[in-house]
Amino acid sequence: MNPLPVDGITLILAVPAATSVLLASLPNYRLSARLNVLSAFLTFLAALSLFASKPEPGPYILVDDLNIVFVVLNTFIGFTTSVFSASYIAHELETERLTPAHLRFYHAMYQALLFAMNLALVANNIGLMWVAIEMATLTTVIMVGIYRTDAAIEAAWKYFILGSVGIALALFGTILVYMAARPVVGEGLDGMVWTVLIQRVSSFDPALLNLAFVFLLLGYGTKVGLAPLHAWLPDAHAEGPTPISAVLSGLLLNVALYAVLRFKLLLAANPAALTPGPLMVTLGLLSLVFAGFMLYRRRDIKRMFAYSSIEHMGIIVFAFGMGGPLANFAGLLHMTMHSLTKSAIFFAVGHIAQAKGTQKIADLHGLTVSHPVLGWGLVVGVVAIAGMPPLGIFMSEFLVVSSTFARAPLLALPLVLGLLVAFGALMLRVHGLAFGEPTGSSEPVQASYLPMIGHLALVLMAGIYLPPPLVSWFRHVAGLLG
Repeated sequence: MNPLPVDGITLILAVPAATSVLLASLPNYRLSARLNVLSAFLTFLAALSLFASKPEPGPYILVDDLNIVFVVLNTFIGFTTSVFSASYIAHELETERLTPAHLRFYHAMYQALLFAMNLALVANNIGLMWVAIEMATLTTVIMVGIYRTDAAIEAAWKYFILGSVGIALALFGTILVYMAARPVVGEGLDGMVWTVLIQRVSSFDPALLNLAFVFLLLGYGTKVGLAPLHAWLPDAHAEGPTPISAVLSGLLLNVALYAVLRFKLLLAANPAALTPGPLMVTLGLLSLVFAGFMLYRRRDIKRMFAYSSIEHMGIIVFAFGMGGPLANFAGLLHMTMHSLTKSAIFFAVGHIAQAKGTQKIADLHGLTVSHPVLGWGLVVGVVAIAGMPPLGIFMSEFLVVSSTFARAPLLALPLVLGLLVAFGALMLRVHGLAFGEPTGSSEPVQASYLPMIGHLALVLMAGIYLPPPLVSWFRHVAGLLG
C-alpha cells in the first residue's frame, strides 16, 4: 500500500495548504483574491480527477466511493464561494469594514479551511480526521470574529466554547473506538485506521462501541448543528462574513455529517452493537421541528437562514438514520441540493445586506424592485429551500417523506409537521422581503451574480431531470451506507 499517493489527492491537499501560506504574505488585495479563486478552482479540478483514478488506501489517506461525493461537492462550492467572496470582500475593503491586513488574513484562512475540510474527508485515520475537523473549527472561529465588533467577538467565543465541548466529546468517542479495537488489532496505528477497523469491527466489544457512538454523535452532532447542540450556529452566521456563512452551511456541516456516517457504518458492521439509526432519527426530527418553529421568531435575515440550515441538516440526519437504499439516496440528494441552494441564498443575502446596509428583515422590502437580480435570486432560492416543485429539494424531500410513510408511518407525522411549519415561515418572510415598496438604499452594488445563478440553475435542473450517471452513482453510495 502507498501511504502517500502522488495524484489528485496530493493536489487536493497541497494546493490549498501552499496557497494559504502564500496568501498570508501577499499585500495586494486584487492579486490575493484572484489567487484564492485560482487555487479553489485547481482544487476542484483535482477532485474531479478522482473519478478517473483513485489511489490505493494507505494508513492516513483513503479515497472511496463514499467520500468522493463529499470531496467533489466540497471543492465545487469552495470554488464558487471564492468567486462570490472576491466581490463581497472588495466592498468590505472599500467601506473600510476590513483593513488590507485583515484581508490577507481572511484569504489565508479561507484556503486553510478548505485544506482542513478536504483532509477530514479523505483521512483513513480516525485521529487524523478529528484533528482536521478541529483545525476547520478553529479556522472558522477566527474568521467569524474578523470584523472585531463586540457582537462578532462574542459569536466567535460562543462558537469556540461550544465547538470545543463538541470536539472534546468526539475525541473521547474516538479514544473509546481505539480501546475497543486494541484487544483485536493490537496497539499502534492499526487501531485507528478505517480500513482495518471496518474489517475487524465484528470482533470488537459492542458495549465500548455503543458508548463511543453516543459521544461521537453528540460531539460531531454539535458541528452538524443539530438541536439542542446548535446554539453557536445562528450567531456565527449573523456576525461573520457572508462567504463564511455559505461555507458553514454548504460545506462544514457536511464534513461533520460525514464523520457521523463513517462511525455509523462501523457500528452497523458489528451485529451485537446498538442500531445507530434511532438516535439519528430522534436528533434529526428534533432539529427539524425546533428550527421550523424558530424561523418565525427571527429578525435578522442571516440568522433566519442559519435556522433553515439546522432544519435541513435535521432532515438529512433523519434520512440517513432511517437507512435503506431509498432513504440514503434521498439523504445524499438532499445534502447536495441543500448545499447548492443555501450557498446561493447567502450569495444573494450577502450583496443585499451590503446594498441596504442592514441585515434586519424589517428594513428589507421590495428587493425585486430595488435590486431585481438579487431579489429574484433570493425568491428562487427561498422557494427552492422551502421544497417547492420543480426544484431539486422538492424531489429529495418527497423521497424522504415517501420512504418514511412506507416504513414508519408514525414518524412521517412529525416529519411532515416540521416541513409544513418551516414552509409557512419561509413563505411568510419572502413575501415581505421581495415585494412591496422598496425600503432603504436602492444604489447598485458591485456583485458577482454568476455563482448564485449557477447554483440555482443546477438545483432547477436536478428537480426536472437527474442524469442517469448521477442517479447510478448516488444509488451505489446509498447501498454502501446500508
